[in-house]
Amino acid sequence: MSTHVQKPGWFTINVFNRAVSWLTRRGLSVWGSRVLAVRGRKSGQWRTTPVNLLTVDGQQYLVAPRGHVQWTHNMRAAGGGELHLGKKVDEFTAVEVGDDEKVPLLRAYLKRWKAEVGAFFNGVGPDSADADLRRIAPDHPVFRITVTHSR
Repeated sequence: MSTHVQKPGWFTINVFNRAVSWLTRRGLSVWGSRVLAVRGRKSGQWRTTPVNLLTVDGQQYLVAPRGHVQWTHNMRAAGGGELHLGKKVDEFTAVEVGDDEKVPLLRAYLKRWKAEVGAFFNGVGPDSADADLRRIAPDHPVFRITVTHSR
């Protein structure tokens, strides 16, 4: 498995992520944003981060543009979590998608959010060849989520 990680900078952590999370918690989705809550694999405490919820052919996915970051490790251990948008909470289970299945999902993700996250994909974009998307697939975890309960 790849160990690729691109850690966010000060501005992303302290300004951008906080602003997106603040808006999303108040019910204003920024291009599909949700606040992901997943239990920490060591502490068991809930951890939150803003994510973009991707829908392709009626299925929902979470893509990790920065690579194998903390929420992806926690998701593997927990097998699911919660997505928050305002007062709405969707509990879900998650299954990691294999690298060969990621090509159309990464293409769709980049088509929608390239301006926001394109820098994390090493020059690969929505119009890149399938081989290029497959080459970077191990660096970007993707989880297929299934909502089990909404409140």
